Amino acid sequence: MPAPSTAPVTSFEQKHVVSVADLAVSSNPGLQLITYSLGSCIGITIFDPVTRVGGLLHAMLPDSKIDPAKAAAQPAMFIDTGIPALFRAAYQLKAEKHRVQICLAGGAQVIDTGGFFSIGKRNYELTKQILSHHGLVVRAEQVGGVVGRTMILNLRTGEVRLRVSGENQDTILWKG
Repeated sequence: MPAPSTAPVTSFEQKHVVSVADLAVSSNPGLQLITYSLGSCIGITIFDPVTRVGGLLHAMLPDSKIDPAKAAAQPAMFIDTGIPALFRAAYQLKAEKHRVQICLAGGAQVIDTGGFFSIGKRNYELTKQILSHHGLVVRAEQVGGVVGRTMILNLRTGEVRLRVSGENQDTILWKG
């Protein structure tokens, strides 16, 4: 697995873009993690308010069994391999499971409007199942529908904001 990406420590707030099928974890308080185009994909933020370690995962597909080689090379592509990779990276920076605040966004039905594949719904259901299995509680979520979303995690405050496609203003999903 490639090392989670981080940005250098600076005295001003900067943004680090998390691409599709990628994740980033950092303890840099001057950093915002941001991901764009959450349609059927799921965005997961985690934040430990004590260590100020946060992370963002942008996972595309639910189950890595469809391509184990791809999952080994790029675990963030899949929900079932991306979630463990996100948490492992956060734990390496001293985040603790019992303190982590989790938020979700995405899981929309933007391309497959007929619902034949229901990728967004399957992504969301598997995410909830994995988190629940590990005793992890989601603090806030905005999922489903037919709109894309941008998700932003502020590592100084733990605040999670969303920008819904077609809207000009961010919505605060979680205050941190």
